[in-house]
Amino acid sequence: MCSISKENVFDAISTVIDPEVGFNLVEMGLIYDAIIDEETCNVHVIMTLSTQGCPLHQMIKQWVYEAVERIEDVGTVEVEVVWEPAWNISMADDNVKKALGGM
Repeated sequence: MCSISKENVFDAISTVIDPEVGFNLVEMGLIYDAIIDEETCNVHVIMTLSTQGCPLHQMIKQWVYEAVERIEDVGTVEVEVVWEPAWNISMADDNVKKALGGM
């Protein structure tokens, strides 16, 4: 049985900072889900980016992959970027909204 929880995955991803705004991807609301296979400890992260034209698309995806890969006992890691639902500032934590003028 796998000992990795969704919370472990979100904690790991929270170390990834969006260089354009200086907040981590979790508090920005960019991480939609983390699906963990209970048998294999494989992790499938479903996330988005603030814009489809994000110039750091591949780098951010790689940073998320590397953060999750560092979790002890993790199996394979897959990071999927989706565009639906589209991200907007209301998905971010209050501190991010305040800092970015979304409140």
